[in-house]
Amino acid sequence: MELIETTLPGCVLIKPTVFNDTRGYFYESFNLKKFKNLTGFEVNFVQDNQSLSSYGTIRGLHFQATDHAQAKLVRVLKGEVLDVAIDLRPGSQTFGMHFSVVLSDENKLQLFVPRGFAHGFAVLSSSAEFFYKCDNYYNKQAESGILFNDPDLNIEWGIPEQDILVSEKDRENSPFSVFQ
Repeated sequence: MELIETTLPGCVLIKPTVFNDTRGYFYESFNLKKFKNLTGFEVNFVQDNQSLSSYGTIRGLHFQATDHAQAKLVRVLKGEVLDVAIDLRPGSQTFGMHFSVVLSDENKLQLFVPRGFAHGFAVLSSSAEFFYKCDNYYNKQAESGILFNDPDLNIEWGIPEQDILVSEKDRENSPFSVFQ
């Protein structure tokens, strides 16, 4: 495993050690002891989530508020996505800044998104299976989100506007200014 720092403190990429041979590949996608040694982060993942989405789908930007905040370790099982994390931690020097990275079944990168961040992704391939571990249980009352196309954030999703698929719920997310 290799740790790759991002521009947002606490938000890091994990590059697994992949063993390839004529049969295919093998890698350890998560090992708590190695994760702690590599990152120094204390996590206790309690919930796994998985989604299947078609090209052009944007899911996000989601987060759980207050005591229900979640740290996530995200990866792509099949396909390719542009993954985005936004720092919402009050007092953070990178508050309101975002980091984006392409995650795919080919590069096998994983992104650790700490508590206090909003998260979303756009499907760049014909479809994508997305998987993530959470360190806190989902709570509907604590669910919140930021509008994916908020001009204050200026996120380039890599999808032509006419091809974007967003749920009605995500289209009604709040503008970023509400959280400032």
